[in-house]
Amino acid sequence: MNILKSINDSYEIAEEVEITLESNPDDLTSQKLDNFAKAGINRLSIGIQSFHDPHLQFMNRAHNANEALNCIELAKSAGFNNLTIDLIYGIPSSDHQLWQKDIDKALQLGVNHISAYCLTIEPNTVFGNWLNKSRIKPIDEDYSAEQFEILCETLTINGFHQFEISNFCKDQQYSRHNSSFWKGEKYLGIGPSAHSFDGKDRQFNVANNQKYLKSLSKKLIPFTMEKLSTTQMANEYLLTTLRTIWGSHISVLNKKFPGWSDQFSDRLSELIDSGLISLDENVILLTLYKSFPLFSLCFLPMNK
Repeated sequence: MNILKSINDSYEIAEEVEITLESNPDDLTSQKLDNFAKAGINRLSIGIQSFHDPHLQFMNRAHNANEALNCIELAKSAGFNNLTIDLIYGIPSSDHQLWQKDIDKALQLGVNHISAYCLTIEPNTVFGNWLNKSRIKPIDEDYSAEQFEILCETLTINGFHQFEISNFCKDQQYSRHNSSFWKGEKYLGIGPSAHSFDGKDRQFNVANNQKYLKSLSKKLIPFTMEKLSTTQMANEYLLTTLRTIWGSHISVLNKKFPGWSDQFSDRLSELIDSGLISLDENVILLTLYKSFPLFSLCFLPMNK
């Protein structure tokens, strides 16, 4: 709360600013939620992941299904009308019934934004170690794709708009920060491990709290700057904007990488003919999010 007070004391804040707090169900109490609202937080993102206890236990989550349900009602009582929840699909199960129930439960709760991500297994994690020891099976891509299609169809029928591959909202209540990131706009990150982007280069603060605070006491910000090449900027713009309903503007690509469309016009034509992308007034759009042709569009070597 002190951070928000300092920002308000030091800067002029836009009247309709979106201030989002990310949280987990086990973190939220009525008192905390009241304090968040009083501090000016007006959007709450809650890591529900699932409303099924065995799935929550499988993912080693600290909350249970009852807490997941209860925190939504507590947030509404505290005045949070702009709510988003995270759900995970692709969790091994005999069929899709549990996933459908998770989606239906989210709809019943009346949230206006849902982010859904496929379960992934990364090296050097608990799941990664379990996979190596054959305690779990690799994620079934076809099974996960089917659940993604169930998600898209169910949410669309219920009035949600898919504005990014993993994100859905009602009444055009797009996540402003995430939308800016996907569009390649500038953003400033404050605090340990926070990332920033100035339109050309990226920087990320040290992730160690003690090192960060020690540097601040010396009036220094401990960060690493990553200089992006022209090729990297073009690819990143393409890969992030293609995730969205706003698509990739060829004029922007040509500005970041002169001659881009001329150099890859044949490849664009191939993808248009295959039905994976469309070209609408010089804007490249995915025709179906479930086709995921993102990496086939990454024409340029990232290390240049």
